[in-house]
Amino acid sequence: MNKYLTSSAIIDWDNPKVMTKAKDLAQGVDSSLEIAKKCFIYVRDEIQHSNDYQLNPVTCKASDVLEHKTGFCYAKSHLLAALLRANGIPAGLCYQRLAVENDKPPFCLHGLNAVYLPDFGWYRIDARGNKEGVFTEFIPPVEKLAFQIVNEGEADFQEIWSDPLPEIKKVLESSNSFQEVADNLPDIEIIKS
Repeated sequence: MNKYLTSSAIIDWDNPKVMTKAKDLAQGVDSSLEIAKKCFIYVRDEIQHSNDYQLNPVTCKASDVLEHKTGFCYAKSHLLAALLRANGIPAGLCYQRLAVENDKPPFCLHGLNAVYLPDFGWYRIDARGNKEGVFTEFIPPVEKLAFQIVNEGEADFQEIWSDPLPEIKKVLESSNSFQEVADNLPDIEIIKS
C-alpha cells in the first residue's frame, strides 16, 4: 500500500498548497469515506476540465492543477490522488481506452482514480467533471464512471498505477495549449493474446 501513499514529482501531495487544501477538505470529517467523497466532489466540481472549458495552461502536477484550477482528466486524477494521499488514504490512477469520437478509431486514454476504502476495498472514481451526457458520482460500492466501454477496441484497464503512465506525462509536459493536448491525446496499444 505504501506506493499508493507516497508523494512524487507529479502527485506532489507534500506541496504546502496541496497539503493545506487536503486538510481543509478533511476539516470536521471523521471517516476516510467522507474525506474521500469531499475530495472527489471538490476535484469533479471545482477543477474545470481543460478541453470542456478550453482553458490553458496545460497542467500535469497536482500542485499546478490546484493552482490553475484546470486540467484534463489525467491531471484532475493526479490532484485527486494527491488530496487523498495527503489525508492518508491510499489512491492510485486508472485508465480506460476510448474511441475519441463515435465508435471508430482513433482511440485515447481516459484517466480516473481508485481509492482504497476500508469497508469496500479498491473503489474506482471518476472526477473528470460532469457535463451533458457525462455524470459521475461517489456512491460506493457502485461505480458511476463518466464512460462505459461499448465499442470494439475500447478497454477498461483494471490495473491501479501509483504514478502516471509515461504516455500521459509526455503529452501533458510537452504541450503548450489545451488544443495541442486535444490534438495529440495519448493512447496505448492493446496486445491481444
